[in-house]
Amino acid sequence: MGCGNCGTNRAAGCQNNGYCNSGGCSKLNVFDWLANMEVPSMQRFDVLEVRFKNGRKDFFRNNNKIDIVTGDAIVVSMPKGHDIGYVSLQGELVRLQMAKKGIENDEKIRDIYRKATGRDLEKWQEVRDREPSVLFRTKKIIQDLKLNMKLTDVAFQADGTKATFFYSAEGRIDFRELIRLLAGEFKIRVEMRQINVRQEAGRIGGVGVCGRELCCSTWLSDFKSVTTSAARYQNLSLNPIRLSGQCGRLKCCLNYELDTYIEALKDIPPVEQALVTQKGEAKLQKTDIFRKILWFSYDDDNNWYSVGVERVRQIQEMNKKGQKPFSLSEDKIEASVINSDLEEVERKLTRKSKKKPLKRLFKRKRKNSREPR
Repeated sequence: MGCGNCGTNRAAGCQNNGYCNSGGCSKLNVFDWLANMEVPSMQRFDVLEVRFKNGRKDFFRNNNKIDIVTGDAIVVSMPKGHDIGYVSLQGELVRLQMAKKGIENDEKIRDIYRKATGRDLEKWQEVRDREPSVLFRTKKIIQDLKLNMKLTDVAFQADGTKATFFYSAEGRIDFRELIRLLAGEFKIRVEMRQINVRQEAGRIGGVGVCGRELCCSTWLSDFKSVTTSAARYQNLSLNPIRLSGQCGRLKCCLNYELDTYIEALKDIPPVEQALVTQKGEAKLQKTDIFRKILWFSYDDDNNWYSVGVERVRQIQEMNKKGQKPFSLSEDKIEASVINSDLEEVERKLTRKSKKKPLKRLFKRKRKNSREPR
């Protein structure tokens, strides 16, 4: 198989045979950072990671010592048949992936038959061309049977003898009648596999509000639980429309920087009550976690005042002792400031008291000058 971007059929092009580093050729791409490490052929790990439709992956053993390059289409063993997939990873990284997923390196791992020929790929494409019509017909049958389930996708095995139907449902579904009808109409073995809404969004794909492809359809394979506390730690507004992804659940990216926020919040004191000053009670409005600045406002003032972390702790200690600072930034008015203000007031008063007699005397003189003699 060649790459659609560079048009090459061998590793001389993008070095991946359809698995470009841009990530545009397949879902759940893997970067092999050990690819340039020279390992003796006798010690090379003989298990390969193979990718199937919509990012589904499995591990197969290369017992026949076939010369395989990452990105090659290969024919692999399946229960009661065979299937075709693309090699997504090989070498020591496969051993790490198996350990991560808890898969034992034993005889349960199925074998790789051979590289896929042109005839194999043609037959496989003919089988895959049946999927849209089978999906549409199956949805009609589900509607007629009034089953409370949502059919998402169907994947045919390369030999055309088996099809896996992926669906999502809130509870248990009795689909024995559905399997009987599908097996009789399409003459295939039927497997029903239930997936959750996050896996459903990953199989369908799409673009998120960030402008990039969905994480679940490009690289994310482990779906961890996301709670609203992750949004609270990051001072995000609890708006379900903004926090929900295309699957209807909380966005997985809320967990990406959560550890960093929790570590940064250790230096910020909790403000459960308003800070009491002589100007009034200052209530917390916003916290800049990484700059370690807290913003407060008074009830009768629309302005926000920035206060550092150390100053907040200082005011909290003063409030515990029953003391009130003059403001959020000052503990008390300096005596020099008070004296200067008093001197300024006295200066203005003396200036006014001197001006008034002169004005009266001037008015009297003008009045006497106008009186007739």
